[in-house]
Amino acid sequence: MTYRTYQKRTAALAFAAALAGSAVLMAAPAAHAEVVDVNYQCKTPIGDKSAVSPIDIKSVKSGSDYKLTMSWQEGVSSSPVELGKGAMSPSAVISVAGADSGTVAVSGPANAAAIPANTPIKISDLSGTYTPKESGEVTFTAGVLTIEALGTTTTCTPSNDPEPSLTLDVTAASGNSGGSTSGEPQSGTDSGGELPQTGPEDSAIALGTLGGTVLLAGAAGVLWLTRRHQTVRR
Repeated sequence: MTYRTYQKRTAALAFAAALAGSAVLMAAPAAHAEVVDVNYQCKTPIGDKSAVSPIDIKSVKSGSDYKLTMSWQEGVSSSPVELGKGAMSPSAVISVAGADSGTVAVSGPANAAAIPANTPIKISDLSGTYTPKESGEVTFTAGVLTIEALGTTTTCTPSNDPEPSLTLDVTAASGNSGGSTSGEPQSGTDSGGELPQTGPEDSAIALGTLGGTVLLAGAAGVLWLTRRHQTVRR
C-alpha cells in the first residue's frame, strides 16, 4: 500500500465517522406540538354559553418530570357583571393518553385586571406537573376548564373531541410503573429558574452528543492508524 493510498483510506474513515454522527443527529425523535381549536360548551349560573378558543400546550423538562403550560388564545364564556381584579380563578385538566394515561391538573393566577361585563373571559396561562408512569409516546389534550368567580362556578367542557395539542416521547423515572397519571397544580416560575425546553431541542442535543462521540472515536482511530503507519515506516 502506498502512502498516498493510505492517506486516502484514513480520510475516508474520518469522513464515514462524521457521516455516522450526522445520521444519528438527523434521527432524533421530535416532539410534536400544535395549536388546536377547542369548542367549549360552558355551564354558567345564567345559562349555557359556547366559545371556540385555540389551545396551546407546551412542556419544559425538569429532572424526571415535565412542567406543562396550557394557553388560551381567545376568551371563553362571559359574566353579566364586571369581574374586578383578582375576582376570577381558573383551573383545568389536561388529558393524557398513549403509552401513559390519566389527567394533569393545571392552575394559574387570578385575573390581573378587571374584566368588563358581557365580554369573553381571557384565561391566564395554567401550569402543572406531569410525572410519567410509563415510557413511550404520550399525548396531551385540552380537558375541562373551570372558572370560579364571585362565589359561582362555571364549567366548560370540550365538545368537538379536539386533537392532542402536544405529543412527547417520555421515559418513566426508575421505580415508577403502572397506575394513572396525575399532576399537582403549579403556578408561577420554578425556583430553579428556566429549564431546558423539551421536544426536538432536547432530543437533538442528546443524540447530537452521541453523534459527536462517534466522530471523536473515528478521529481517534485515524490518529492511531497514522501513528502506527509512521512507526512501521521507521
